[in-house]
Amino acid sequence: MATHKSALKRIRQNEKRRLHNRTYRNRARTLVKKARAAIESGNLDEARQATRIATRDLDKLASRGIVHKRNAARRKSRLMKQLAALEA
Repeated sequence: MATHKSALKRIRQNEKRRLHNRTYRNRARTLVKKARAAIESGNLDEARQATRIATRDLDKLASRGIVHKRNAARRKSRLMKQLAALEA
Protein backbone atom coordinates (compact mmCIF):
# COMPACT_ATOMS: atom_id res chain seq x y z
CA MET A 1 0.00 0.00 0.00
CA ALA A 2 1.17 3.50 -0.76
CA THR A 3 2.45 5.63 2.11
CA HIS A 4 3.20 8.95 0.42
CA LYS A 5 0.49 11.57 0.57
CA SER A 6 0.60 12.18 -3.20
CA ALA A 7 0.38 8.44 -3.95
CA LEU A 8 -2.65 8.06 -1.68
CA LYS A 9 -4.34 10.98 -3.43
CA ARG A 10 -3.54 9.46 -6.82
CA ILE A 11 -5.18 6.18 -5.72
CA ARG A 12 -8.31 8.09 -4.69
CA GLN A 13 -8.40 9.98 -7.98
CA ASN A 14 -7.91 6.84 -10.05
CA GLU A 15 -10.74 5.06 -8.26
CA LYS A 16 -13.08 8.01 -8.76
CA ARG A 17 -12.21 8.22 -12.47
CA ARG A 18 -12.58 4.45 -12.91
CA LEU A 19 -16.10 4.51 -11.50
CA HIS A 20 -16.99 7.57 -13.59
CA ASN A 21 -15.64 6.05 -16.82
CA ARG A 22 -17.31 2.70 -16.15
CA THR A 23 -20.78 4.20 -16.56
CA TYR A 24 -19.88 5.60 -19.98
CA ARG A 25 -18.25 2.35 -21.09
CA ASN A 26 -21.32 0.35 -20.03
CA ARG A 27 -23.59 2.75 -21.90
CA ALA A 28 -21.52 2.30 -25.05
CA ARG A 29 -21.72 -1.48 -24.75
CA THR A 30 -25.49 -1.27 -24.35
CA LEU A 31 -25.84 0.96 -27.41
CA VAL A 32 -23.70 -1.39 -29.50
CA LYS A 33 -25.82 -4.35 -28.36
CA LYS A 34 -29.00 -2.47 -29.30
CA ALA A 35 -27.54 -1.69 -32.72
CA ARG A 36 -26.62 -5.34 -33.26
CA ALA A 37 -30.09 -6.43 -32.18
CA ALA A 38 -31.67 -3.95 -34.60
CA ILE A 39 -29.46 -5.24 -37.42
CA GLU A 40 -30.37 -8.85 -36.63
CA SER A 41 -34.08 -7.98 -36.55
CA GLY A 42 -33.81 -6.88 -40.17
CA ASN A 43 -35.45 -3.49 -39.71
CA LEU A 44 -33.24 -1.24 -41.85
CA ASP A 45 -34.39 2.16 -40.55
CA GLU A 46 -34.12 1.10 -36.92
CA ALA A 47 -30.72 -0.47 -37.58
CA ARG A 48 -29.38 2.71 -39.20
CA GLN A 49 -30.65 4.85 -36.33
CA ALA A 50 -29.21 2.58 -33.63
CA THR A 51 -25.88 2.29 -35.45
CA ARG A 52 -25.62 6.06 -35.80
CA ILE A 53 -26.28 6.54 -32.08
CA ALA A 54 -23.74 3.88 -31.10
CA THR A 55 -21.13 5.33 -33.47
CA ARG A 56 -21.60 8.83 -32.05
CA ASP A 57 -21.24 7.54 -28.50
CA LEU A 58 -18.08 5.58 -29.32
CA ASP A 59 -16.58 8.68 -30.93
CA LYS A 60 -17.28 10.70 -27.79
CA LEU A 61 -15.66 8.07 -25.59
CA ALA A 62 -12.59 7.96 -27.80
CA SER A 63 -12.24 11.75 -27.81
CA ARG A 64 -12.45 11.85 -24.00
CA GLY A 65 -9.92 9.04 -23.63
CA ILE A 66 -12.32 6.66 -21.90
CA VAL A 67 -11.84 4.13 -24.70
CA HIS A 68 -8.78 3.95 -26.95
CA LYS A 69 -9.39 5.48 -30.37
CA ARG A 70 -8.49 2.26 -32.18
CA ASN A 71 -10.81 0.27 -29.94
CA ALA A 72 -13.66 2.64 -30.87
CA ALA A 73 -12.70 2.49 -34.55
CA ARG A 74 -12.70 -1.32 -34.48
CA ARG A 75 -16.14 -1.48 -32.87
CA LYS A 76 -17.55 1.06 -35.30
CA SER A 77 -16.05 -0.81 -38.24
CA ARG A 78 -17.63 -4.09 -37.19
CA LEU A 79 -21.01 -2.41 -36.71
CA MET A 80 -20.85 -0.72 -40.10
CA LYS A 81 -19.83 -4.00 -41.72
CA GLN A 82 -22.90 -5.73 -40.27
CA LEU A 83 -25.13 -2.83 -41.37
CA ALA A 84 -23.71 -2.95 -44.90
CA ALA A 85 -24.42 -6.68 -45.06
CA LEU A 86 -28.04 -5.99 -44.06
CA GLU A 87 -28.40 -3.29 -46.71
CA ALA A 88 -27.00 -5.53 -49.45
